Amino acid sequence: MELNDQILEKAKKVKLVMTDCDGVLTDTGVYYSHSGEEMKRFSIRDGMGVERLRKFTSIETGIISGENTDIMRHRARKLKIQEIHLGIKDKVEVLESLCEKYQIGFDEIAFIGDDTNDVDIMKLCGFTASPNDATSFAKEVADVVVESKGGYGAFRDFAEIIIYAKTNN
Repeated sequence: MELNDQILEKAKKVKLVMTDCDGVLTDTGVYYSHSGEEMKRFSIRDGMGVERLRKFTSIETGIISGENTDIMRHRARKLKIQEIHLGIKDKVEVLESLCEKYQIGFDEIAFIGDDTNDVDIMKLCGFTASPNDATSFAKEVADVVVESKGGYGAFRDFAEIIIYAKTNN
């Protein structure tokens, strides 16, 4: 993926990175054990992306998801993510409250999403991305479509663009 000046300028402005969970941090699958326990697959690379954002840019990551599961809470705790908003139907409302809380504008928030319920928030954020396997609805409004699929490093790809823009320019 070629990073043009416009993409790098948008990435440089970022002060907070938000992500959807299912389809970005997971592979869109829901797995059930024979006892009926629900499981989801997360990428270790995405976790490293969260850590690298924090280490190299001091940018925090948050999750906004329509789903509300203990699995997501556990993953967020493991990654020391403070902003976790689950069971959210109006993602724009959460984004507005985050702008107020952190005293930042929409143009200073990056968001990666994969489906129709992410489109409204993606239209507001200053820098957006979609995984390679996202729906066409999300891809059409994304600033970049990263090389990896959801649950296979898509968040990491997005994080690395931001890290590069903030540390090399």
